[in-house]
Amino acid sequence: MSDLHVANYGTVFQLTPITEAGKNWVVDHLPEDRIWGHHAILVEHRYIADIVDGAIADGLDVENV
Repeated sequence: MSDLHVANYGTVFQLTPITEAGKNWVVDHLPEDRIWGHHAILVEHRYIADIVDGAIADGLDVENV
C-alpha cells in the first residue's frame, strides 16, 4: 500500500496521505498553512517534486494516481 497518492491536475497537484505514516509525514514536513481540499493537500506544481522526493527519501511509498 502506498503512503501518499499524488494526482496531477495541471498547475495544482493533489497529495493524499493514505497510511498513518503518510499522515504523520505531512504533519511533520509540510507547512501548517497547507491547503486542504477533500482529504488531500493542494500543492502548486513548482513544489510537488521536492515534496515527493523528500517523502521517498524518508522511506515512504508514493504513487501517482
